[in-house]
Amino acid sequence: MNKALSGLGLAMRAGKLLTGDEIVYKAIRSSEAKLVILAKDASMNTQKKFRDKCGTYKIPLLIGFDRESLGSSIGKPERVVLAVTDQGFAKLIMKHAGIMSEVEYIE
Repeated sequence: MNKALSGLGLAMRAGKLLTGDEIVYKAIRSSEAKLVILAKDASMNTQKKFRDKCGTYKIPLLIGFDRESLGSSIGKPERVVLAVTDQGFAKLIMKHAGIMSEVEYIE
């Protein structure tokens, strides 16, 4: 498994990861989210919603991996959107994601 995904697993175990549309939205609005990760197979509508929201609140957005690998990296079923709430984990994941081929988009 690649390092960005194992970083997600670590963040999950440390309690620094949120999942689910509404919960992630709240985290973006409150600036609790330090990084939002969206599955590359999320619908165009969902991608646009999170791109706009993250852009407005200046939260880095990473679009990559698929629902299955996001879910399995945190020991849960398929996940479309995740928010990392710790700056250290966010940096670690972005550093590793920047060199990954599975990542389509980082803003």
